[in-house]
Amino acid sequence: MINLPRTLLARSFLLMVILIVLSFAASMAIFRHVEQEPRTRQTAQLVVSVVNLTRAAVLSAAPEWRSALLSELAESEGLRVQMAEPNDVLKALPDHPPELRMMAEKVRDSLGGNTRFAAQRNGVEALWVSFFIGDEEFWVALPRERIEHPVSQVLLIWGGVVLALALLGAYFIARQVARPLKRLAQVAQQVGQGVTPQPLPERGAQEIVAVSRAFNQMSADLAADERERALVLAGISHDLRTPLARVRLAAELSVDESLRDGLVADVEQMDAVIRQFLDYARLDENETAVSTDVRALMQETAQQFAAQAKSLTFDLQPVPPLAVRPLLLKRALSNLLDNAVKYGGGEITVQLRQDGNQVVLAVADRGAGIPAAQREAVKRPFVRLESARSDATGSGLGLAIVERAARLHGGEFHLEDRAEGGLVARLVLPIRLAR
Repeated sequence: MINLPRTLLARSFLLMVILIVLSFAASMAIFRHVEQEPRTRQTAQLVVSVVNLTRAAVLSAAPEWRSALLSELAESEGLRVQMAEPNDVLKALPDHPPELRMMAEKVRDSLGGNTRFAAQRNGVEALWVSFFIGDEEFWVALPRERIEHPVSQVLLIWGGVVLALALLGAYFIARQVARPLKRLAQVAQQVGQGVTPQPLPERGAQEIVAVSRAFNQMSADLAADERERALVLAGISHDLRTPLARVRLAAELSVDESLRDGLVADVEQMDAVIRQFLDYARLDENETAVSTDVRALMQETAQQFAAQAKSLTFDLQPVPPLAVRPLLLKRALSNLLDNAVKYGGGEITVQLRQDGNQVVLAVADRGAGIPAAQREAVKRPFVRLESARSDATGSGLGLAIVERAARLHGGEFHLEDRAEGGLVARLVLPIRLAR
């Protein structure tokens, strides 16, 4: 199976390269058929004419003038005519280019099958062609420039230049298509992390402009909906606190002790739910990231649950200061610790360690855990497991707050089984220095 490149830029460029190379190869084949083959025939005719004229000149010249004739041909025409010797050292014609072999075959068809060729004779390079006058064999040397065609080489050079320019143009065309899509994928990832990105530039091709404009509108609508949702949720939660305060006051004045204790407990549970609503509504980007000692922050936050937990163990390794939103991170850790107290049996281990360019914050318990099939679902707002529905103090927002906090920090939130039994909630944050 062929492994294609994964990026659109690489795939588009590869496709264009294949098309350009195939087109160039087809052009060279057409050039060879239209230009080189006729030129090979012309060259063969030229060689035949030179050999025939040389033979005729030698035959027609008086024996005493042959030497002067041969000297004149060498000086004026660059043709050397010499008698063949038994000890001649010959170098055969090369196999490439194939047009040279084709030309030799055509010359042999015209001059006779006993015609011999050589690329070098006795150390002298030329196109050596033999011919006979009676029983005597002669060699005629044609200069290489007579049979070589520098024009073809020039065409090949220019063809290579055109090919390089076409490949360069293909890269820029593919880049113009892939670059806006890559930028779109990046800002879409930011939207998925709960961050409102900068608007995409609405320029380029009509289709790219349309996609960018639609995405910008969608991003603006999502941000507006989020602000409205947070405002409504915060308003409702805030307004509920006034009647709750009156109910609690009435409960405190009640004579019936059992009724008073029940009402106070109910009010406290409702107040805890409202507090989670307000925490979820306040999860935005308004808090500035500052350099924070995460180890001290975790220890301070966990100590608040020491009285509620059966046991609280710390495994906090030194890590560099991180650029985080302290209040946001505290809320996330508090929700994890609160869940560990309520559903994890109260035996809690708080861990902190560095893993490469990331920092892992973990809260482990020894409870029943969460089924693997439901771990992603419980990270969504207002989703609660069946085993937690009897707990009136829960709102289904605890893990949703942790998930959003992780995304706003550019990190990830994972729920995993603990090797010794129980659940491990891991908050993975990238190491970023405060600006």
